[in-house]
Amino acid sequence: MTYQQDIPGFGELRLVVVDPTAHAELLHGWVTQPRATFWGMGGYTVDEVREVYAFIDGLDTHHAYLIMLDGDPVGLFQTYLPEADPVGERYPVRDGDIGMHLLLAPGHRPPRGLTTAVGPALARFLFGDPTRQRIVVEPDVRNHLALRRLEREGFTFDEEIEMPDKRAQLAFLTRSRFESDHPTP
Repeated sequence: MTYQQDIPGFGELRLVVVDPTAHAELLHGWVTQPRATFWGMGGYTVDEVREVYAFIDGLDTHHAYLIMLDGDPVGLFQTYLPEADPVGERYPVRDGDIGMHLLLAPGHRPPRGLTTAVGPALARFLFGDPTRQRIVVEPDVRNHLALRRLEREGFTFDEEIEMPDKRAQLAFLTRSRFESDHPTP
């Protein structure tokens, strides 16, 4: 386990490092769902999903975690250093930037309010490293649900960028904005 936090009304959230062999079938079932179309792995086989996460597991710059809620897997959370990712070639990376991707409750409707509850927990995890000053995201510009969620969570939208597999909306959440919106109790 990497991180845990109690989320009132939902239970205990834990982040567990993805084991490419043990979790390949679970992840395949998620990333190939129509609801996960923007994840970009809809046509992948179980073996291809395993290979992708084995590759990520071998990097020091990219990490993948299962999001567990009271012991049940409810999503996939990935982090990356922008300077070691194609996004870093498309904007001026700052010291303290950390990138993230989130896929919640794939294949079924998440419990009402789950996305709103989990977002701050994941940001707390990232900002738990005092060197991290800004979260970077680059969702597909057609992913209107994600864009609305990011806006509600306090992300500031920057320019649209061309990524190898999509036109993306670059957006940032600063530590100061997050701490202002989510003061420590």
